[in-house]
This record gives sequence, C-alpha cells and structure tokens, in this order.
Amino acid sequence: MEKQKPKFKFKFNFTAQMLLATVLGIAAGLIFKEKVASVKFIGDLFLRLVSMCVVPLIMGQIIEAVGTPDPKDLGRVGGKAIAVFAISSLLAALFGALFAVIFKPGAGIVVPASAELSIEVPDTDIVQTLIGFIPSNVVDAMAKGVIIQIISFSLFFGVALAAYPKKEKKQAFLDSLGTFNDIIMKIINYVMAVAPIGIGVLLASTIGQMGAQVILPLIKYLGVLALGVVIFMILWLVVVTVKTKLNLFQLIKKLTPVSILAIVTTSSAVCLPVAMKDTREKIGVSDYVTNLVLPMGMPLNSNGAAMHMALTVITIAQIYGAAAHYTVGHYFYIALMATLLSLANAVAPGADLVSLAIIVPQLGLPIESIAIFAGVGWFVGALRTILNVDSDIFSAILVADSENELDRELFKLTAENPDYVRPEAAE
Repeated sequence: MEKQKPKFKFKFNFTAQMLLATVLGIAAGLIFKEKVASVKFIGDLFLRLVSMCVVPLIMGQIIEAVGTPDPKDLGRVGGKAIAVFAISSLLAALFGALFAVIFKPGAGIVVPASAELSIEVPDTDIVQTLIGFIPSNVVDAMAKGVIIQIISFSLFFGVALAAYPKKEKKQAFLDSLGTFNDIIMKIINYVMAVAPIGIGVLLASTIGQMGAQVILPLIKYLGVLALGVVIFMILWLVVVTVKTKLNLFQLIKKLTPVSILAIVTTSSAVCLPVAMKDTREKIGVSDYVTNLVLPMGMPLNSNGAAMHMALTVITIAQIYGAAAHYTVGHYFYIALMATLLSLANAVAPGADLVSLAIIVPQLGLPIESIAIFAGVGWFVGALRTILNVDSDIFSAILVADSENELDRELFKLTAENPDYVRPEAAE
C-alpha cells in the first residue's frame, strides 16, 4: 500500500493576514474612495491601542537592556562591544537617512487638501536640542509622550541599576521588570491580533484620499531599503575583513546559514542560538566573547531597526511635504532618535509598525501614515533582521580580534572542511 504524501497546509499566519488586509484595503480605497473615511475610526482605535503601549514598552525594554549587565563583569570587552554597537547603529541610521535624501522614495505624491496637515518641524538648535533631551519632570514627559526625554531617563535609570551594589535586590527588581516587560509584550501581541483589521481600514482610507499614486513610491521605498541594507552589509564585511585579515568570501559563506534563517524567521531571538554556535565553531570567536557580545547585542545593537526607522520617517516626511523644510540638523536628529529607539526594538509580530508608531508622531507627522507600509511588513522585517543579526556577529569578530580572542586557525580549518568540529565542542 503506497504511503500518501503529506498534504501542504497553508498557515494563515500574521504575514498572510497582513497581506490580505493590504490587498482588501487597497481595493476598498480604490472602489469607495472618500466614502471609506466613515469607518476610519476603527483604524484610529487600533493606533490608540498601539500608542498606549509605547511609553511602558520603551522604559521597560531600555532599563532591562542597560541595567542587566554587571559593570564589573562587562569590563573592557563589554565596553568595546557597547562602543561598537553605538557607532554602528548610529551609522546605520545616518545611512538610512542619506539614502532617503538621495533617492527620495516619498517624493512626487500630491497630497489632496483633505489630507493636508499642519506639520510641526522640530527645532534643531543644538543647545536647545541638548537641553530638550533631559526632562525637567519625567512624569510630565511620560504624560506628553516626549520619547527622547523618556529614553534619556530610562538610560540613566538603567546605568544606575547596573551599578546598584545590592545584587539580590537588583536581581529581584530585574525579575519583576522582566515580568512587567513580558506582560507589555503580551498586550502588544493582543493588539497585533487586530492589526490586519486596523491597518486594512487605515490603508483603505489613505488610498481613498490619495489614490493609487502611493503604491509606486512604496515599491521604490522597499527597493531603497534593500539597497541600503546590502551596501551597509558590504561595508561591514570590508571593515571586518580588512581589520582582522579574514578571507572575505569565506566569511560570507560562513554567515550564509544564519542570514537565511534571519530572512525566513524575521526574528533575532530565534536566530541567536544558531548565530552563537556558528560564531564560536565556524568563525573562531572565543566562547567568552561570543557568550557576552551576542546576547547583549540582541537588545543593544539593532542596525537594521535604526536604518529602517530613519529611512521610513523621512519617506513619510517627503510624502506630506515636511522634508522640504528639513535641514542637515533635522536629519541628524532623526538618525539619533532612530538609534536610541532601536534599544526598544520590540520582538513581536508587526514590530516594524510598533517602531513607526513610536517615532513618527515625534516628528509631528500623522501616525496613520504607517498604514502605507503595512503591506511590505514581511520584507521590511526580513531586511531589518538580517542586518541586526549579522551586525551582532561582525561586532563580536571585531571585539574578539582586539582582545586576541579570534582563532584564525579554526576559521581556516572550517573553511577547508565545513564538517570540522573542534575537540572541546565535540565533547
């Protein structure tokens, strides 16, 4: 009796739901046009649900990420890793801003009078900007949703927590904070369960007002983001291989499995065990550096998220005409904010939408504009994740090289024989 071949079962997961919502939203907008505005309140309710989670999400995630490592345990290696994280994330954000300025994916769209808004261009006076980073009253900053001030307070809180001398009390607080963060993520998961409905309605309303003209810039935007990620990855590879004298093509080959996993899963957390294993056993980074840098890099080093946020918010500013008033200072401000917000990078379905819901209102731009980007969420997630994951590995290689913790002989052996397993790993 012949065995029946297992039937393929289509999973109607979050990505499939968002794609369906995008198609239906575009169709509804094109068919009903301005009439669809009568149900826009459903989308507005969804945005309010997302927004209500923003402040606790940012504070909880940043305080836990910065406050967990013990400064004594971090030492020189941890300090180097944090420096690499900060520089690479800021450069990635600046890179995203530069590509948005050069290629202008949001330009050329005529916003109808009904969609015009009074866009507030933030002040970029250096002295006032620096003063504005620090809240005079953190509760007031939380109430008004001044994200940059909330981040500043959270960073100070995290540093103080990391240095807190009473380890048992510190750990008890971290355990409670971890539980709090898990609960906030649970709320976000609940909210994201209705995201396809909310985004579909918002997209229908946007298309109804602005027409199909927004679709072409969206495709261009995705192409610009992909190009930015590829070129930034190439620059990362050049810097790492020139500094460490590792073979460029062999390194690319070793990174291929985890890079494919990042694209497929769109999750840095899922990729972490594989990234750590390959970094130790194929690239030759010591156990100590790998175990310290890669887990720390997941919350603190999000090059992909920083680039995505900077590029996207400028694209939205171009759509609504605000970018015409931006100066170089504005672009640096956006890049810095994107870098800092990458510390609160949510690990949840629709993480790109959550990120945009945080940063877009801070630039005085309409929060409903994030619906335009819902249809390419999976592609954006894949691009963000591959850059996030690979940049963590690049950072670990640089730190290991500076500490003489990089086994070049193992790197060569695994290049010649991919099945080679070092003796201690086999045990």
